[in-house]
Order: sequence, then C-alpha cells, then structure tokens
Amino acid sequence: MKADLQGAGVRDPGGDGSHRAGDRASLRRANLGLVLRLLRDAGPRPRTQIAAETGLPKATITNLVAELVERGLVREGEAARDGSVGRPRRTVEIDGGTFCGIGLEISADYLFLTALNLRGEVTAEHHIALDVRGIGVAEVLDRAAQAIRASIRTLRSRGLHPVGVTVAAPGVIERDSGVVTYASNIGWRHVDVVHSLAERLGPKSPPVRLENDAKLGAIAEYLVAAEADIHDLIYVTGETGVGGGIISAGRLLRGSAGFAGEIGHMRLSPEGKQCACGRRGCWETLVGLRALLDHAAAPDDPVRDATVDLEERLAELRRRADAGDPATTAALDKLVDGLALGLAALADILNPRAIVLGGYFAYFADHLIDRVQSELTARVMAPDAGGCTVLASTLGFSAAARGGASLALDAVYQDPSGTLATSV
Repeated sequence: MKADLQGAGVRDPGGDGSHRAGDRASLRRANLGLVLRLLRDAGPRPRTQIAAETGLPKATITNLVAELVERGLVREGEAARDGSVGRPRRTVEIDGGTFCGIGLEISADYLFLTALNLRGEVTAEHHIALDVRGIGVAEVLDRAAQAIRASIRTLRSRGLHPVGVTVAAPGVIERDSGVVTYASNIGWRHVDVVHSLAERLGPKSPPVRLENDAKLGAIAEYLVAAEADIHDLIYVTGETGVGGGIISAGRLLRGSAGFAGEIGHMRLSPEGKQCACGRRGCWETLVGLRALLDHAAAPDDPVRDATVDLEERLAELRRRADAGDPATTAALDKLVDGLALGLAALADILNPRAIVLGGYFAYFADHLIDRVQSELTARVMAPDAGGCTVLASTLGFSAAARGGASLALDAVYQDPSGTLATSV
C-alpha cells in the first residue's frame, strides 16, 4: 500500500509534489497529511488498517487521528469488523462539516461559483449569466468579487471555514503571478486576476490562486473517473472556445512551461475559418460553440443572443435536436466529424483510457457519444481505438469551478496543521 500512497498524487492531480520531512514537526505534518489523504482516497477504515496501509506504528496512528479529530478534519464512523474476531472496531472517516474550498469559473458567457467541503459535497453554488467580453475586465472582476464575498458570508454563517479560492480562467495563464496572459475568447491580455481580486476581497479573505479552466475541469472529471479505475484521460470542454486537460497516470500534465492542453488551437483546417486567436483553421473553429451556432441557427435566432443564459439556449437547441430539426441535426453531423478529427489525433498521440466531453458537448451526449466513438474506432491507428472510451461529462458547466474548489482544498490535505493554524 505504501507504493500506492506515493500516488496520493493520483487524487492530487493538480498538486506540486510531495513534501519532504526535515525535522520532527515537518514529519508530523507529513504524516497527518498522509492519513488524511488515505481516508479521502480509500474511504473509512479502522485505525489498525490505517496503520497497516501507511506502515506507521499503531500508537502513532492513534495520536494522529486524535489530532485530526480535534481539528475537525475526521470523525468516528461506522463500526467494522475488519475481518477479525471479536468486537467491531470503529472506523475513521473524513469530516466535511468545517472546511470548504471555493472555485469560481470566468467563462465567456457566465461566472460559475461552487464551494465543496472536504467530503466533496457542494455547500454553495451560484451561476451568473454575463457577457464577459462585452462588459470589460473591471466589471467582471467586480461581479466575481461580489459573488465570492456573498458566498464566504453565507458559508461562515453556517459554521464553514473557506480555506481558499481558485479562479478558473480560459486561455494562457501564469499560475505563479496569477495573471491571465492571453484569453482570446474573452479579449483579455495581461490581466492580474489574483491581485485584483485580492484587493477587492480585502485582507481577511482566503488566499486566491489562478488556474486554467480546462485543467481544473480535468481535475474534477478525474476525481469522478478514478472511482471507475480510470487514471489516464483527456477532458475536452466545448464553450465559446475549446479547451483540454490531460491526466496521465493520475497526474495533471502541465508541460515544461505549463501550457499543455491548448488543444482548441490545433490547426486542423489551415484554409478554414479565422479563429479568435488570429490564425485560421483552429480546432475550435470546427467544434466550438460558435461553429455549432453558425450551422444551426440564423443570425437573429434567440439561441445566439449572448445576453440569454447559455444553458437556456442549449436546452432549446437540444429540444430542436430531439425533434429532428434539419438545421440542428445537420449542425450536429458536422460537429461529429469535427470532433472525430481532433480526438483521433489526440488518441493516437496520448492513448488515453477515456476522453470526457464536457461543456456544451455534454448537452448533446445522446446525439454525439456513440457516433464519435464509432468514428474514433475507425480513425485511430491502434485496434479498438487503443482501448479509449468516449464519455459524457456528468458535471456539465460546473466542472471547472468544482476542480477549482478541489484544488483550494489541497492545502488542507497537504498540510492539515498549517492550514488550520490560521482558521477562525
């Protein structure tokens, strides 16, 4: 089991690696995190089993569990016999009632906020329809700060302590500086998101960090897929643009400079339409939401009105597809071809166990998944598409925000004592 626990990275795909213990205090912090991550990843278990699986002495586990209980991170669970004779032993399980992480996605058409507790349960959720490109950076950040402040007040009034906020943004971002370098679909260049939000939220707010939206979506989808023993996947999200996140052997693939996953700008049709990035024939010109709408609806059709909530517009398009509307079904036919073209290239290169289609693609899953899977099998060089299965996201447009909330909680799992020392 020790070898498996090195892959606590398996459930920490956005993490930056394990911490080294240099003294007694850091060793204790590392062991507290080890036990907490085991309970998160493997589920409730008796103290004796925790000791066996971590390789730590039973007395050490007793003390560590007692500290985690005192800090409100774990609690006594159900009784379990654990295969032994005699009185059942009490299990230990994650206690989700005290701490939470907040994720906020900034998309072209909306802001979406989700808060998750340590058990992965949604404790707050807020969706704001917004023409992000049209209203300008300052107002978007004002609205984002308002949503975060309101959620923090609500969570604290219910006895929950938010430990961090992760902002999910499209395009090229700099994690260390918290800057959106370039996001073509919302028209942002060199926007200091973290500093600007921290100023708006004030000194008593939780720490704010920034991450690419598709990478966070991949983290959220992986936390679902891992339950089915899937540890290599590509997450492809369709919105105004197309983004991707890659999970390899249970870890998020960032690339040497952190830019891995910009799949929407693969040039698959060099003589095709001009992309928002300035080039021609990018994949998102074939399968992005704008491409679907161009084929499915006239310019004055209400489903193209960006001031209307995106989910309402997609629901109407789905209704038309189900009713067999010729324009909508023809647009979906083109979408299948475009998806298969790009996904086959990705599957040939990365050989994932699964490709998860999120964002607006998930709205049309019944019309897409089987056909895309069939095309993938025909196009991928390896037999049976290299074992790759095409799946529809079950998280929809909440994936990036949920991934952000999960990443915010990572501080607790990596250093329980350090995080809680500043709690109120």
